Parts: sequence; C-alpha cells; structure tokens
Amino acid sequence: MIGEIAVALTGVGLLAGLLIGSIGVGGVILVPVLVYAFGIPIQTAIAAAMMGYILTGLIGTLVYARERSIRWDLAAWLCAGATPAALLGALASNIADPRLLEFGIGALALSSGVYNLTGIRQTGRELEQPGSVELAVTGGVTGVLSALTGTGGPLVLVPLLMWRRVLVLAAIGLSQAIQLPIALLATLGNIAYGTLDAGMGLLLGLGLLAGTWGGALIAHAMPRAALERLASVMLLVIGFLILANLMHSSLS
Repeated sequence: MIGEIAVALTGVGLLAGLLIGSIGVGGVILVPVLVYAFGIPIQTAIAAAMMGYILTGLIGTLVYARERSIRWDLAAWLCAGATPAALLGALASNIADPRLLEFGIGALALSSGVYNLTGIRQTGRELEQPGSVELAVTGGVTGVLSALTGTGGPLVLVPLLMWRRVLVLAAIGLSQAIQLPIALLATLGNIAYGTLDAGMGLLLGLGLLAGTWGGALIAHAMPRAALERLASVMLLVIGFLILANLMHSSLS
C-alpha cells in the first residue's frame, strides 16, 4: 500500500510538472488532488507541494536558460519582490482558514482557465517592458499568492506578464526562474511551522522534476495551441469542482 501511494504521488507530480514546464500552469492541480484524492490536510499538502517546486524551479530554470528564453534583467527584479513575500505567504498559509485556502486555489484555477481560453495570443516582439518597481511588486504578489495556495509561481506570474503583453514563452521562462526562490523561502516557513512532510515533498519533487524537464522540451519543440486549450479546460474543471464542493459544504 505504501509503495502504491508513493507511485501515485510521483505520478501526480509528473502530470503537474509536464503542465508547469510546457505552459506555465499545472501547480494548481497538485494541492486539490492531494486534498481530495489522498485526504491530506490542506496545510500539509501546500507545504509538500512547495518543497516539490524547489526541484521544478531548478530544472525549469536550467532548461529555459539553455534555450535562452529567460530575461535575467527582468528575473532579478521579480525575484527581489518574490523572495520575502514567499516567506510571508507560507506563514499565512499555516494560520489561515482551510476553507479560505481552498477558495483561493479554486478561484485561481478558474480565473487562469478563463484567461487562457479568452486571452490574446501574441506574435512578434514584446510590445511593453514592465519597469523595475512594477516587476518587484509583481514578484511580491506572485510570491505571496503562490506560497499561500501552494500553486507555484507560474500559475500567478504567467497571466500577469501576458496581461502586460510580454510574449508567452518569455513569460513562462521568467516564471520558471522565479519558482526557485519562492519555493525555497516558502519551504523554510513551512519547516518553521512544522507542517512539512519531507517524504511527501520529495516524492512530488521527483515527479515534478521529470515532468518539468519533459514539459520544457515540449514547449520549445511543439505547437502550443492544443496543449494550452487542454490545460485551460482542466483548470476550469478543477476550479469549478473546488468552488462547488465548498458551496455544498457551506450549505449542508
């Protein structure tokens, strides 16, 4: 039984990693699956997911950097804002009402799915470059929300950067670079609160590691339209189910 659970956890990490590496979203499926399919308390699930994102951020950054898809001048300002904010978000996740955390995850999933299905697809060169202060603030928002909900940096950052008309691949590259400091600081905060299950985090991390590597290669080698639509539909379904479950629980 323990071996089956270990394989299942690694498989969940693999699926999430594929989506994170290829289109920048995917972390949002991790915590809901751990909570609803495995019955893991939400704070424990968030802490394990954030530990797993350490490996995701490392491999995603390496692959995107090798393909020269990361703007390091922009990444530095994003990380400057995200690093302290991630610690704050991790501490807040350990004292927040679990129902509030579930609502936040569901809302993030639903809004990201809607954005990806209706957002403008861009071609050509970048039309706008956010300033340093704006980037630091954006990093701060990403750090807090990512650590608070256990969804990882890409889910929050990619839509924000695309809204500022940064090219999709460039936005995903930046989201990979910002994952590592967010995950590290959030994990330190979760260790301080004693909510981290290191074994679970390692199993998820191994799956995320392999998935992110494969997803990043897919992102640079294959057309993205069908993959984006699939992920968007998945986000919509997950977000709807989480919010519907919360509504049902509050009415019953």
